[in-house]
Amino acid sequence: MTETATTATVRSPSVPPALGGPGLFTVLLAAALPLIDFFIVNVALPTIGADLHAGEAVLELVVAGYGVAYAVLLVLGGRLGDLFGRRRLFLGGMAAFGLTSLACGLAPSAWSLVAARVAQGAASAAMLPQVLATIQAATSGGRRARAMSLYGATAGLSMVAGQILGGILVAADIAGTGWRSVFLVNVPVVVVGLVLGARFVPETRSQKPEPVDGPGTVLLAVSLLTLLAPLTEGRAAGWPLWTWLSLAAFPGVAVAFYAVERRADRTGRTPLVPPSLFELASLRRGLAMMLPFSIGFSGFMFVIAVALQSGEHLGPVAAGTALAPMAVAFLFVSLAGPRLIARYGSRVVTAGSVIQVVGLVLVVLAAVRDWPHLDLVGLLPGVAVAGAGQALQLPNVLRLVMSEVPPARAGVGSGVMVTTQQSALALGVATLGTLFLSLVPHQGMRDALVVTLLVQLGLVVLTGLLSLRLPRTVS
Repeated sequence: MTETATTATVRSPSVPPALGGPGLFTVLLAAALPLIDFFIVNVALPTIGADLHAGEAVLELVVAGYGVAYAVLLVLGGRLGDLFGRRRLFLGGMAAFGLTSLACGLAPSAWSLVAARVAQGAASAAMLPQVLATIQAATSGGRRARAMSLYGATAGLSMVAGQILGGILVAADIAGTGWRSVFLVNVPVVVVGLVLGARFVPETRSQKPEPVDGPGTVLLAVSLLTLLAPLTEGRAAGWPLWTWLSLAAFPGVAVAFYAVERRADRTGRTPLVPPSLFELASLRRGLAMMLPFSIGFSGFMFVIAVALQSGEHLGPVAAGTALAPMAVAFLFVSLAGPRLIARYGSRVVTAGSVIQVVGLVLVVLAAVRDWPHLDLVGLLPGVAVAGAGQALQLPNVLRLVMSEVPPARAGVGSGVMVTTQQSALALGVATLGTLFLSLVPHQGMRDALVVTLLVQLGLVVLTGLLSLRLPRTVS
């Protein structure tokens, strides 16, 4: 019965498919999994290194391999959903995510873990774009606005919750699994998601699907690799020649990618990333805000995990739960976000930037005052205030980015958005993480932390300034 109704929905463009409550829960569950997995390993890395006898460069690949594969393939995942059906790609990507999570949890060596993490990133890239594309194609009006707000709240909460969950699972050492449980926990969640997805997620696809843009796909992949690979691995590897050659090649490859996509757009073909899509002011301005926000967010999460474990010698549970006030504040403030946006418009996003600045200043003051005895109590005011500010920014920016994207381009629009977000998250770990770890030997852990937090503070200020260009009302 479900399949018949779904098929009828796809064949009749006049009757849009409906995404009900259980279906929305399922796609939001899927949206949480990749983001949790990006951050869940931060507090598990010391244990992984000790157990698998892995050096710092290999451990960075455990993080970077997932993030780079994820970022490189996201837009392609969105296009394939438009072409073959978003529900089909969603279920296939989720099944692959479960299998690769199992492979990570059973990895016998560091390099096999790196390979499994790369495959896990690719699976995430097939699954996640279908979430936003399905929301965009299967909801409308107020239901779409609420769904997008919930997506944004889920994304932000998942990034904080991943780090907390990682610490708890490593310390719990369930059945002697230790760090492996941070990956194995995905398997039963995926099984539940597959059962719910098959039952409640409607099938949607573009009415006029275009073939995959081969040259654009290759050039986008190469451009992201030439930027992200050297930045994420360069410091740990000692900045060998290949890292500088890769960075030098990035501008040329990026220009070539834009030229190929622009030519395809002008000749009537659908490129992987249509330049005409950026004529939508909401998308363009939202992406510009997402870059500094995500770079600062992921950099903070990585740096605070390292500082608390290596500098303060806290265990994984204490290091993870130090961010619990941020998660709690984010959850409750994000629930009020839609009502605040309806009343005050985009000024809520600007206010969120100001509040986050206050929170970061409090974290900096706590680090200066309490080091080397910084703990949950000292961090609580700062991370709670910062979490409240982030909750007023992230969900509403994500909602803004997709607000004007037509349903026919939902796949490519969602692919562009999550690629921007994921690339910025990877850049945050690479740039702020590299800055922090480079400063530690010369200035000490406390001063390195303070300098890195001040750089993040600058990124938050930039986000706030960019928010002033947003339209007053957010649909």
